[in-house]
Parts: sequence; structure tokens; C-alpha cells
Amino acid sequence: MPREHKLQIIPLGGLGEIGKNMTVIRYDNQMLLVDAGLAFPEDEMLGIDIVIPDYSYVIENKESLLGILVTHGHEDHIGALPYLLRDLDVPIFATRLTLGLIQSKLKESNLNNIKATVVQPRDVVKLGVFRVEFIRVNHSIPDAVGLAVHTPLGTVIHTGDFKLDHTPVSGETLDIHKFAELGDKGVLCLMSDSTNVERPGFTMSESRVGQTFDEAFRNAKERIILASFASNVHRIQQAITAAYKTNRKVAVVGRSMVNVVTIANELGYLDIPEDTLVDIEEVLSLPGSRACILTTGSQGEPMSALTRMAMNDHRRVEIQPGDTVIISANPIPGNEKSVARTIDHLFKQGAYVIYEAISGMHVSGHGSQEELKLMLNMTRPRYFIPVHGEYRMLIKHAELAEQLGMARENIFVAENGSIVEFTRSGASLGGKVTAGKVLIDGLGVGDVGNIVLRDRKQLSQDGILIVVMTLSRSTGAILAGPDVVTRGFVYVRESESMLEEAKEKVRQTMLRCRENKITEWAILKSQVRDALSRHFYEKTRRRPMILPIIQEIE
Repeated sequence: MPREHKLQIIPLGGLGEIGKNMTVIRYDNQMLLVDAGLAFPEDEMLGIDIVIPDYSYVIENKESLLGILVTHGHEDHIGALPYLLRDLDVPIFATRLTLGLIQSKLKESNLNNIKATVVQPRDVVKLGVFRVEFIRVNHSIPDAVGLAVHTPLGTVIHTGDFKLDHTPVSGETLDIHKFAELGDKGVLCLMSDSTNVERPGFTMSESRVGQTFDEAFRNAKERIILASFASNVHRIQQAITAAYKTNRKVAVVGRSMVNVVTIANELGYLDIPEDTLVDIEEVLSLPGSRACILTTGSQGEPMSALTRMAMNDHRRVEIQPGDTVIISANPIPGNEKSVARTIDHLFKQGAYVIYEAISGMHVSGHGSQEELKLMLNMTRPRYFIPVHGEYRMLIKHAELAEQLGMARENIFVAENGSIVEFTRSGASLGGKVTAGKVLIDGLGVGDVGNIVLRDRKQLSQDGILIVVMTLSRSTGAILAGPDVVTRGFVYVRESESMLEEAKEKVRQTMLRCRENKITEWAILKSQVRDALSRHFYEKTRRRPMILPIIQEIE
């Protein structure tokens, strides 16, 4: 009996979470990878810089990987590429701006010999048994595409991040005709963006922000400082246009913003009037009514330019009374406190801050319920996998598909690592592969795990206490110490009696160990740790990390 061919869709990131999007599409022993993004650390991930997907499945099957398809240039879709491509030698397929942003990231990581192919909407690429069509979509960054992956078992559509914008800043609308055409021919499976599924109606057009900018720029009497996502090229374009209309010069501050503006300008994705974009020193020398600063920090990131300005810690720009600060972004879930803190500090410095969602200074790049319904109705897939969203969003998107008449058994609310398997006879969830989070801390990739995070959490909550003593190797008697050093636990000068009691507890513990002829260091340390832990919990109801250090001499 001949072997049954299988098509597998394996999400490795982006399901049950916002960010670190990565999906494998596999037919027999041939694979494609869609996107390779990062996520930002959660509050309990102390000291972690970024989070990327666990892509060990991709590395284990790298001989089968034919290429990486990238939908657009946001960090949650390209941020893991500098790590992934250290271990892979496969071609990347992306549009011009997306590839420009990718190559800039790879250059920083000294990855200069990557095979890259520029594609345009409606281009078709043949990779093994797969035929991939790139389809224009609207998003908050130019050159975003969805994918139609034609396989021997049928067509899989991956929307990427999208919305339906009838008046986009770039003038290039979502390719409704191509999606509808694919729907007419028959779609095996649709994977669709779930980010805004909780919002009814349609998402507003990006061009509405431009109108709001125009009004704000006209009304501002002094400098304008505008913070947005660096990658939102359409937003940057509208800010530059509003500045030009009001006779303001524009300076760009913040490493990522400078990088994106430089790349987008070089590739022709920004239309900057002559002499409008100038150095920050020139803008600072101008009257306030003629100055505009574009910067990063819309999410209250501690090291971003706007946060440093708010804390009066930026080496060039100081907030001045009368400045208008526009925060052109909604806080990502989890960043609300950081953003609120930044806004408070800006007000304290005397700035007028425009930040409310109702101000019209920001619109989402993701489709709301009516756009998601439209995508489902245009493509009319046999099977549906909601992607790019937290778990409740995936459930809501599944319910939306059911409302449109899809059978519940044809909708797969999957998790990272789930294998959705298709054969000639049907589809099912078919097991799991390794998936999860890899934590990046400085230059370390994956060397910080749950145990290290648990230690960091304990250190942040209750501090550390170090006990140092010297023992006689022959008798086991204490020759020096015990000395106690604390950090982040108690104020030593106010806790001398408690620490003296702790030293006495250590002496008693070591004496008992001598009497019981315990000489093994691991046991000695454990006994000291347990005795002190009980002592300090009784006295303070805290559990500091306790590190005994024992030396031996003759």
C-alpha cells in the first residue's frame, strides 16, 4: 500500500501570545518557514532583553528547509532572524523594504552572506513542491504581504498582519481580487491574523491620523516631539508632511528610528521635502514654533529616547515648558504602567501631552471583526487556523468563523508546537513538536532558564545574604568568622542584633555538625542555609537567598 502524503502546518510561535511569530509549512520532507519574530519580555522575566521562539525543530530538520518567507518588517516577524540564520543557510524571500530592514539587522550581527531574494506582490516563487504567491495587504508598515502557498494537497493562505484600508497612505490597497480569486479556485486552509478580533466594526484608515497630525501641528505654539513605533513608516511620512505644511524642520532621535528612516528614505518609501530633515543640533537652535522631533519610546521603554527625555536624562534633548508631546501608539498589553509613568514625568516637565486613544493620533494596523469576516468570506477555506493572538483572541476568531457557517470540526485552535495535519481524507491535530521560549540576555542565547529567573525573582523580592567562615581542616573548628554580608535584605545598622543572632545560629549549627562528624561541604552548607532560613523567616517573614562560603586551612 503506497504511503499517504501529508501536509503539516506547525506554528512555533505567535499562538496564545502577541509576538514571536513563526510557522512551519511541511509537505512530506520539504519545509517552508513563515516569519521569524521576537517578543518583548514579560514583567517576571527580570533582566531579559528579548524572547524568541524555540526553533530547535527547524534546526533538527534544516536539510528539509527550502526557504524563509517573510510577510513584513516588524520585529515580531523578523527579530529572530539574526539568531536563526547563525545556524541555517537558506534563502530569504521578502519585499524590498522588509529585506532592507532584515539586512540592516543581519549586518549588526555580522551576517553578511545571506541569500536573499526581493519579491513583489503578485510574484510567484517555486520552491520544491511548493508554489508561493505573494499578495499585497495593508498594515502599519509598507510592503506587507500575505502568502498563498500552493501544495499538492491544496492552497494554504497565510494573511500575515493585515487590515482593509481603502485610503492607505501609500495608495496601495489590499489585493481583494487575488484573495477572492483564490477563494473561487478553492482554499484548503486559511491562517488569519487575530490581533483585533475583539474589536467590532472596521479599523480606521491610517490617513485619518494624517488629518489629526495636521490639526495638532497647526495648534502647537512651541516644539513638537512625536513618538511612534520606529517601523511605522506611514506614520513617519505623515508627521514629516504635517511638519512641512507648518514650516517646521524635522530631526530624528533614537537609534531604531534613525535606522528605519534612513533605510526607508534610501529605498524610496519616504517622500521627504528638501531641507525638511535636518540634524538634531539644528532643530534645537530653531525657535520652538519651527521645530519637530521624531523619536522612539511610545511604549515607555526604559532606555528609549522619549523616556530619557521625560526623566531629564537625555544627553541632547530636554523637555521645555510648552512643548507638545504626541504619543502616536497604543500601549502594548503589559506596557501600560511604563507608558503612564513616562506621561506623568512629561507633564511634570511642563509639556502638553496628547496620548489618549480617542485623540485620533493612532490607529491600529490590524483588521477588526468586519475585516476578518471579509477575509473568511473572500477565501471560503475548507479549514481555518486563527493565528497571531492570545488564546482568547484565537477562540473569538474561531467563533467568528462559526458565525459565518464554518463547521466547528474544521476550525483548529492550536498551540505553539501543535501539528495540524492534512491528508486527502481530511485534517486533524496530529501530535506536538518542541516549541516554547528562548530568552536572550545580552550575548547569551537560551542560557537563562526558569531556575535563573526564579533566582532573580527571589533576589529582587528578598535580597541576598552571604555567610563567610574559615574552618580548620583537621578539627572542623571555626577559625575565622562567621561574617555576614547582606544586599537588598535589611539595613545592617538597624539590624545588628538580628545579624549577631544569625552568627550565633551558624556557630551552633557548625558545632552540631562537628559532634555528628559531618565534614562534607555540601551538607555543611545545607545545614547553615536551613538554620538561617528558619531564623530570618521567624524574624522578618522574608526568605533571602542565603549563600554560605566555607574555606578550609590547616
